[in-house]
This record gives sequence, structure tokens and C-alpha cells, in this order.
Amino acid sequence: MELLERRLDEVRGRRKVLLVGWSLGGMFARQLAHRCPRKIRAVITMGSPFSGDLKTNTNVCEYYERIAGHDVYEPPFPHLPDKPPVPTLALWSRRDGIVAPRAARGHDHERDKAVEIDTYHTGFAVHRPVLTQVVNEIRTFLAEVEGRPPALQPMVVAGPLAKTSRVARTA
Repeated sequence: MELLERRLDEVRGRRKVLLVGWSLGGMFARQLAHRCPRKIRAVITMGSPFSGDLKTNTNVCEYYERIAGHDVYEPPFPHLPDKPPVPTLALWSRRDGIVAPRAARGHDHERDKAVEIDTYHTGFAVHRPVLTQVVNEIRTFLAEVEGRPPALQPMVVAGPLAKTSRVARTA
């Protein structure tokens, strides 16, 4: 979490950051918002299993444990199941296929709003019509919680895409 918090400071400047997390990324986004809420504008989760029993809210728990090298009940960060102290939107799908709908939707006390998206788990990240719907739901949510339409600001890409490099070509 320390690395994520440092990266957050690098990209945010003086603005609060909108965290959008898909699947496990949503779990990290929620925990980061618990850790530094003054830096976070809102958290959006897409097909993230934040609610319920960590062993039974996905059908890939065994794979996760093998790859991660630890029990799902012992994540590499403190797991705070409560709603983060920032606005939260849970995007979920009954056709997800990986994450149980109830785990991604959560209970009323675990998020501010939940919206069903008609997609499979991977569709949240790669299917263009779904991405359009996701962006529209985020804009609507921000308008609701902030009392005005969100201002468009330049996007900062966090990760390797943020670095520019020149590649020399040889003939």
C-alpha cells in the first residue's frame, strides 16, 4: 500500500484522484481510500469482490492463492471491509462469471451506489460499449455526489504508459 500511496502522490498534484479499480484492483482502490481519503475524489469498483466472504465471493480463489502465494484471508494489505470514507460506486454484473454479483454489488452500508452493467467480467475492461456505459455511469455518479457535472481534466496514466521513450530504428 505504501507504493500505491507514493504513486498516488506522484500523479495527483493538488487534485483529488478518481480511483477506478477492476476486479482485485477495486479491492486495492477501496483500501487506498481508507488509508488516504483526503487525496481521493471517489472510488469506482468494477466487478470487484469487496463484499462477503473472501473465500466464496469468486470462483477463482484457489488460483488467486496459488499465484499470490498467500491465503485470501491474509492479503498483502490491511483488509477493512467498511465503506471507504469517500463516495463509492460499485459497478457489477449478474453475468460476471468470475465474481459473485452480491460480492461486487455489496450492501447499502458498503457503498454509496450500485449500478448493474450487462457484461461478463472481462467486458468491464475491454468491451467498448461497456466502457462507454461505465464512463457515463461514472459521470452521472460524480454529478450526483458533487452537485454539478464533472469538469473534464487531462488524464494522467499511472503505470508504464506514463513514461515516454524513444526507440531508435536501424535499417
